[in-house]
Amino acid sequence: MNNKDLLGRVALITGAGAGIGRETALQMAARGATVCVNDLKEELVAPVVEDIRSRGGQAAAIVQNIASREGIRAAIQASFAHGKRFDILVNNAAWVRYQAIPEIMSETVERMLDVGFKSVIWSLQEAVAVMDPQCGGSIVNVASVAAMRSAANSVVYSGIKSGILGITRAAAAELGARNIRVNAVCPSAVPTEGTQRNRNAERDANRIARTPLGRLGTVEDIARSICFLASDEAGFLTAQSLVVDGGITFTNI
Repeated sequence: MNNKDLLGRVALITGAGAGIGRETALQMAARGATVCVNDLKEELVAPVVEDIRSRGGQAAAIVQNIASREGIRAAIQASFAHGKRFDILVNNAAWVRYQAIPEIMSETVERMLDVGFKSVIWSLQEAVAVMDPQCGGSIVNVASVAAMRSAANSVVYSGIKSGILGITRAAAAELGARNIRVNAVCPSAVPTEGTQRNRNAERDANRIARTPLGRLGTVEDIARSICFLASDEAGFLTAQSLVVDGGITFTNI
């Protein structure tokens, strides 16, 4: 990729050890950003950092559990310390379990909220403290089409992702004066390591049949959209929820 539109920027991507987060890290690094790769374990983070560096990119390992306020603070502060600036935050981390309403457990709700909802709030707080108002910044929250079109057994997941869209709009309203843009990307079902347990050939075929573009999305598709929202090409976009789903959410075929 010859596009270096993120050259000189410092980005933190949570949950970047696999899937959408990993691909976003690779693409942002290819576009010139110094990428701080966050995940829970060194064995998840190290291969991504090594991959980026082997391609000539700049990356740092940020091993932190962002499910706590202290963890996300440490991750953002470490990113700022590494790059001497902080420009882009991608709230990608999630922990997901699908359960029927009678089976929902308090432990499931608490962990999903900690990783996928509360961490976004705390990350906004910490990002504001280190983003330069002169240079501005871009925050991209990874939501889901489940915020708009839900299925059975997804009460907690759909509720959290709907909340992310609300957080995105409210944060955009508040942070625009500080030259910080806040947007969300809403992927449909994308094959990743994390979604494998909820997929099978029949479900995939059904989704493909109902998708106008006739295929499932890929991590590359979602990462490109995140990079766009983070870049100056989206410089007048804030409070937006970009649906990246091949058309399945708003059509009926």
